[in-house]
Amino acid sequence: MTSENQSRAEILVDALPFIQSYNDKIVVVKYGGNAMTSPELKDAVMTDLVLLSLVGVRVVLVHGGGPEINDMLDRVGLESRFIDGLRYTDAPTAEIVQMVLAGKVNKGLVSLLQQHGGTALGLCGTDAQMIRAHRMTGEVDLGQVGEIDEIDTGLIVDALNLGYIPVVATVATGEDGEIYNINADTAAARIAAALGAQKLIVMTDIRGLLRDKNDESTLISNVNVSEVPYYVKTGIISGGMIPKIECCVEAVRRGVPNATIIDGRIPHAILIEILTSEGVGTMFS
Repeated sequence: MTSENQSRAEILVDALPFIQSYNDKIVVVKYGGNAMTSPELKDAVMTDLVLLSLVGVRVVLVHGGGPEINDMLDRVGLESRFIDGLRYTDAPTAEIVQMVLAGKVNKGLVSLLQQHGGTALGLCGTDAQMIRAHRMTGEVDLGQVGEIDEIDTGLIVDALNLGYIPVVATVATGEDGEIYNINADTAAARIAAALGAQKLIVMTDIRGLLRDKNDESTLISNVNVSEVPYYVKTGIISGGMIPKIECCVEAVRRGVPNATIIDGRIPHAILIEILTSEGVGTMFS
């Protein structure tokens, strides 16, 4: 046996306890950031998800698609407007969001998973009223941006039981059939909680929570959700990290054992997080 084959065997043996602990458990992955636009990273993510599925992990992929939405709005001559980092969604924009997320992006990811040997099923929050929502209220009107009322996981569970990797686009339906744009991080957290998932993984373009945002060596690997207000108060959690971390906290408080923010720029970050003791990124528990 060559040393290379020996190393491969040792890697598989080291991964065995983690494979056993996640066997038949649900892991929800929120897919986004640079890993969604780089072809090489896309391939790595799809490979990770298919491998996990094949070793018995029940994977659910939840996605947004901001760059693709912006591109389509430009093509049809509509302006992309953001208020406090959230997309303003008027009626014409809501139609584009639904078309791009539930169509182009969703079916593209299904196709990619299947090219990598998986069996995937594209779903949308409006299917069987999976994600029900109402118009978000607050100081600023964001148009048809929704706040989640309820998650019905029946369709996702059926897909998992049939051996599919469910791929969920985060648009929702209202009481009177309105279409709402839902923040993908928020939707992933609520879906993970409703499914009783073992883990939520949120993909980003940074290493995780850093004590010094300019120094990746200051990564904080583990955070108890009770510590989050302190980190916000001291400015360690700030800006665009706040909504992502709030979603992780929401998932944990709703019963998900842990939620991890990982750097999607690292190839195979999902496998490193799930199948090694070191993990990657920042885990909230």
